[in-house]
Amino acid sequence: MPRLFTAIPVPQTVATTLGFLTGGLPSARWIDPENYHLTLRFFGDIEPRTADELVEALDRIERPSFDLTLQGLGAFTPKKPHSIHASVKPTPELVELQGEIDRIAKRLGLPADGRKFTPHVTIARLRQPKDADVAKFLTLKGGYRSPSFRVKRFGLYSSKASTGGGPYILEEGFELFGGAEWTDHEDGAVSQASGRT
Repeated sequence: MPRLFTAIPVPQTVATTLGFLTGGLPSARWIDPENYHLTLRFFGDIEPRTADELVEALDRIERPSFDLTLQGLGAFTPKKPHSIHASVKPTPELVELQGEIDRIAKRLGLPADGRKFTPHVTIARLRQPKDADVAKFLTLKGGYRSPSFRVKRFGLYSSKASTGGGPYILEEGFELFGGAEWTDHEDGAVSQASGRT
């Protein structure tokens, strides 16, 4: 059974700028630019019937499109750094969209995520990194800032549990007010191999 999550796709123009940051960190496994995304809510393995209810509820969300900017790089470090990410400057619209999705999950009885929502785009996963290497990388490239981009939609994606970092498949797409149809492939970098057209 695939693992499901909602996410905002990263536009190709922004994904390209993130791709320029890769390299120079020996322990890193770099995420392919077409798989960059901002996770809104992770759901995990869901029974098909519940997944259908989730899609119906997400399809009823009515919120406007909004602008986002990626600003700065960081590393998630519970004990040792395990990933490198681009931080996302939070906006009220982003926080409200994520909050509504979280409330939908709770109404459907889905398990709590357990992690505080920290908007970010993962660009690398790390295996046994040296702290000094990570610190050097962040010092050299941590001043990154993306062009602002318009969030016109979000999607429900699936992934296989055994593969961190993609490929991710769009199962359903949901437009925001002022957004565009999912057939506009220039706008999203994450795979749109299935779902609405």
